[in-house]
Amino acid sequence: MNKKLLSFSNIKWLAILALAFAFTPSSAQIGGINTYEFLNLSPSARVSALGGNLITVRDDDANLALANPSLLNESMHQQLAFSHSFHVAGISHGYASYAHHFAKTGLTGHAGVQYINYGTFDQTNELGEKLGTFKAAEYAINVGAAKQVYDRLALGANLKAITSQLEGYSSFGLAADVAGVYFDTSSNFTATMVFRNIGTQLTAYQDDNPEPLPFEIQLGISKRLRYLPFRFSIIYRHFNRWNILYDDPNAEPSTLFFGEVNTERSKSSIWFDNFFRHFVFNGEFLFGKKENFRLRFGYNHFMRKELSVDNFGSLAGFSFGAGIKVNRFRIDYGYSAFHLGGGLNHFGVSTNLQEFKR
Repeated sequence: MNKKLLSFSNIKWLAILALAFAFTPSSAQIGGINTYEFLNLSPSARVSALGGNLITVRDDDANLALANPSLLNESMHQQLAFSHSFHVAGISHGYASYAHHFAKTGLTGHAGVQYINYGTFDQTNELGEKLGTFKAAEYAINVGAAKQVYDRLALGANLKAITSQLEGYSSFGLAADVAGVYFDTSSNFTATMVFRNIGTQLTAYQDDNPEPLPFEIQLGISKRLRYLPFRFSIIYRHFNRWNILYDDPNAEPSTLFFGEVNTERSKSSIWFDNFFRHFVFNGEFLFGKKENFRLRFGYNHFMRKELSVDNFGSLAGFSFGAGIKVNRFRIDYGYSAFHLGGGLNHFGVSTNLQEFKR
């Protein structure tokens, strides 16, 4: 199919549109102000191993379309995937999806279900006496599609129906993602922009207290090296909100990487800390002629600063994992170090239904 070439003028207007959306009023703290935060959880073991975010890679992994619908492409045709993660305190989270390419229209679509189960809780009265138990869970059903509109540009969108049940409180909402990706296969370079979780609560937990969704703009680039089977990605989160620091009045002097104690914070150190909290860095080694074995690692500075404990060394913010293809199935594992108390183990399996027809 013949595609139009993407001109500089097109890129210029896309950039202007992005900046118009980006410079909106912002507040200093992002935690605890939004509902349906589970929408930002990693959809797969691969993504968990890569710092919790991978909006930059356009390949045959249908899981990636949950966070960036513009990544949907023909190589995902009849891809079926399922993943499940085991959080601390018995919390579990997962995602199941299927992708399909429609040759006549040039559209690639997908559908999936994202869920989180918070487990069973004791229900007590004001005296602490147990009255029974209750459960809490949230679900999001998503559908989306993408199309290559120029030779090196694809656009896509997701629509999500969200339901939440927390004991006797329930909520329902709608959200959408809109994204575009520029890809150059000759240089193995990708650049993308995603507007995530545009939406609202239709039914709030309390009628007079609707809560905002975790909207954000993300930017990212990826590059595969020419003489090494390695691809790296750099992702910038919260492009629409500059200050994402949390100023803890009870914070103690922190220990830096090499053991020095940081007793006072200069304006420059605060600026750089806030700046790097926006970034996720990751890399993936792709071994074999068909890239059947992969090693992955990632670093999320925001997660490290939010979850590490002062003066205690930890791997909070770091992640790693691997993937291997065995016969018709790809099996993935990812581990994210969250805290001194534990981390997240994420397992995934995917297959392409076309392989069963051969």
